Amino acid sequence: MRAVVQRVAEARVLVAGEVVGEIGPGLCVLLGIARDDEAADAERFAGRIARLRIFENEEGKFDRSVVDTGGSALVVSQFTLTANTAKGNRPSVTEAAEPEVAEHLYQEFCATLTALGVAVETGIFGARMRVELTNDGPVTIILGASGSE
Repeated sequence: MRAVVQRVAEARVLVAGEVVGEIGPGLCVLLGIARDDEAADAERFAGRIARLRIFENEEGKFDRSVVDTGGSALVVSQFTLTANTAKGNRPSVTEAAEPEVAEHLYQEFCATLTALGVAVETGIFGARMRVELTNDGPVTIILGASGSE
């Protein structure tokens, strides 16, 4: 499992020109699910992201999480995060989970975030989406790739 987590002032996702998910201050989470990922990975990842301290305290230090700030999360499934670009110029996404498995783990991830007290908005799994966001900071964290886990 891989995630790109961006602290945002606002974010939204559109499908066919219609807004299907929208948040104010919080996190935009692009989530890639690999074929060897399991429900425990989704739960652990959601917990890590909910507790990720990338919001400033009164002294301007990263000391608060999205839970602490009462922020929301816009979670968008993005299978291309599993891409391997080691050979050639065309990314291979053969490590992505099968859609049925990925959708189940995506839903598990979102449910866990919600259970941890984060208001969650989503895109539409498998749809062609347009993600619009205003990165706050900018602050962008990559989890689960290249030993960053």
